[in-house]
Amino acid sequence: MRGTRAQTNTGRKEGVNLNKQQKQKKETTIDSYYSPNGTEGERSANDKPEIPANWIQAVEELKTQLREAEDNWEKNLKIKISHLETEALELKQENSVLKAKIIQLENEAKEMKDEAKEMKDEIKRMKDNLQRNSDQKEKDDQKAKDEIQSLRTRVKQLESSDLTRQQDTIRQNKKNEKIEENVKHLIHKTDDLENRSRRDNLRIIGLPEDHDKRKSLDIILEEIIQENCPEILEQEGKVEIERIHRSPPVFNPQLTTPRNVIAKFKNNQIKEQVLQAAKKKPFRYHGNMVRITQDLSASTLKDRKAWNMIFRKARELGLQPRIKYPSKLTIFLQGKVWSFNTTEEFQAFINKRPDLNRKFEVQPQNSRESSKGN
Repeated sequence: MRGTRAQTNTGRKEGVNLNKQQKQKKETTIDSYYSPNGTEGERSANDKPEIPANWIQAVEELKTQLREAEDNWEKNLKIKISHLETEALELKQENSVLKAKIIQLENEAKEMKDEAKEMKDEIKRMKDNLQRNSDQKEKDDQKAKDEIQSLRTRVKQLESSDLTRQQDTIRQNKKNEKIEENVKHLIHKTDDLENRSRRDNLRIIGLPEDHDKRKSLDIILEEIIQENCPEILEQEGKVEIERIHRSPPVFNPQLTTPRNVIAKFKNNQIKEQVLQAAKKKPFRYHGNMVRITQDLSASTLKDRKAWNMIFRKARELGLQPRIKYPSKLTIFLQGKVWSFNTTEEFQAFINKRPDLNRKFEVQPQNSRESSKGN
């Protein structure tokens, strides 16, 4: 398009130059008919020279050429004007397109500017949020640090308090152990005192309940002595009983065994003689088997009862078991006397001797100490 426009401009300049040259030629040809001192009319009036025929023909030809040149020039001018109008229209269209593009670009630039502003606002909001979050995080971190420091302080306080409690617990445990030892010692002393207060007592086991309904218990005891060891009555005469009664004092019809009888002798020597005689042979009363043993406290009797199964098995094995005061078991093994305070000690002893353990095969009952622990 730019090439076409350049060619059109060049053609326009050439036509203008040609038109100027033709006008100058025409003027030169016509002026040659006139003198330099006057016009054509003046010259015709004065001398009226004759014009050659060839000149007239030449003038006509020139006129014809001028008309043709003018026609050509007009045609060329119209063509060039048409081309210029076309180019102007094209330029106008291009200008419209460019304006539309400029408007579009301006709109896009405006949109981009708006987007940039929105992005800037968004970035500012994000920056503000980040700053707030950062500030909040710093506050939270500081709060967490303060809480951690507080917890550490509390932990140290608790550790210190726990250490103090542990020390107090250790001291208290030592006190409790000492108290337990004192309690055991007092219980042992109490049992010993109770057993000593019962040293003049005998316990009669297996005496039927219906016998004391017909006779008093002191008479029945004297008859038992008369029937089983009369030599004591022959030597000492009458047996003096300070007190005799059933234990427990209230009869329980649900019990299948008769209650024990406890007799307190005024003379300890007679009591010992009867006890030794009862150890040598079983006593009978009107055909019923009765046992006479030393009267002991309830706790001592319980400890002795724990040895029953072991005692019977040891006697079957020929270990010559004995129950020593207050509740100690002794056996004779390999020419040596072994003594045990609790059933646990005896079980540990036979566990070390597999041959004896296989023969024994008993489960010892709990002693008084283990019962109290439970």
